[in-house]
Amino acid sequence: MTKLRDKVVWVTGASSGIGEALTHALSKSTGRLVISSRNEEDLKHVRKGIRGETDVMVLPLDLADGASLPGKVDAVLGRFGRIDVLVNNGGISQRSRVVETGMDVYRRLMEVNYFGTVALTKAVLPGMIRQGGGHIAVTSSLTGKFGTPLRSGYAASKHALHGFFETLRAELWREKIKVTIACPGFVCTNVSVNALTGDGSRQGSMDEAQAGGIPPEACARRIMQAIEDDEEEVLIGGKEVLAAHLKRLSPALFSKIIRRTKVT
Repeated sequence: MTKLRDKVVWVTGASSGIGEALTHALSKSTGRLVISSRNEEDLKHVRKGIRGETDVMVLPLDLADGASLPGKVDAVLGRFGRIDVLVNNGGISQRSRVVETGMDVYRRLMEVNYFGTVALTKAVLPGMIRQGGGHIAVTSSLTGKFGTPLRSGYAASKHALHGFFETLRAELWREKIKVTIACPGFVCTNVSVNALTGDGSRQGSMDEAQAGGIPPEACARRIMQAIEDDEEEVLIGGKEVLAAHLKRLSPALFSKIIRRTKVT
């Protein structure tokens, strides 16, 4: 990885899962790295595992607290003077049927996954435009391409990200703002353990499909490659990736299959 060598890269959701894997992978490719999540102690633990000369800034933030995010951007600019790549990776998932899911759960999902990501991106953009360009990456999901049972709010938040970032790409290409949307399928992380149920509590258990997913390190490498190659969108995973192509080619057949698919 050479394009990122002299860049300032900021990763949210960096304390576990894909974000932690991205942090370790990026630390081998870039000299200045910002890692963020809500849990400062977890971030410090990730920081201790980084070897080499990378200058790492540990910056706790809560995506649900949109008003605090411009100040976080100022802190990064105060430390490094610029932000070249923002990897919007923070978020939460869901496991509950529509009829069982409270509106407060839907609002929480949208606040973190969509509004928080949009707010941080908007706070970063002015600096990127002033410096002559930048790269925004966002971790969506295959459920950003299609809905599945038990993930109505999660899928809705990811669909919303596609609409926003595709529009951002179309509007700011002259300002040399690049956008990469990563759509992972099943990745072996704790995303299902931490997923919200219908009443807002954590599911607390690992999905079978999630446990059998690709390693987060493999997902992180593919996201990094997509950023390096300026890919607009990348689908990541195993055979579940085929569902996105089937949805596009034969929506009716996809609908029949997805309603019978065992999901947890």
